[in-house]
Amino acid sequence: IIKGEIPSVRVYENQQILAFADINPITNGHTLIIPKSHAENIWEISGEDLIAIHQASKKISGAMKKILNPEGIAFLQLNGRGVNQVVMHYHLHLIPRETGSSELSMTAWELKSGDMELIKKTAARLAGAIESN
Repeated sequence: IIKGEIPSVRVYENQQILAFADINPITNGHTLIIPKSHAENIWEISGEDLIAIHQASKKISGAMKKILNPEGIAFLQLNGRGVNQVVMHYHLHLIPRETGSSELSMTAWELKSGDMELIKKTAARLAGAIESN
């Protein structure tokens, strides 16, 4: 897509990223943003490309709000086959949601109390790992 070998409907582009319409949209306006440099997932993408993607997402979501007037916009990004990442190149989905749209399953889950001891223990381990990086 970046090289133009696969057709796409471009929405926005700069030196670091490309945004294009999803050809299998969940809703009208569903857009993908990808870095031009290859990165498979969040663990491989450079900080600069990640910033560029999110700066573009702000511009594109602003255009979506103006043109489509959605009730909300879901930003979805999957990392790894365990969460059904199929295209192994980092990409961010922007999915505008219209009033009355069916729920996105990833945005509608049952809230139930967690094990507070496990939550605290895991949070402390994560915090320690972040500080050591």
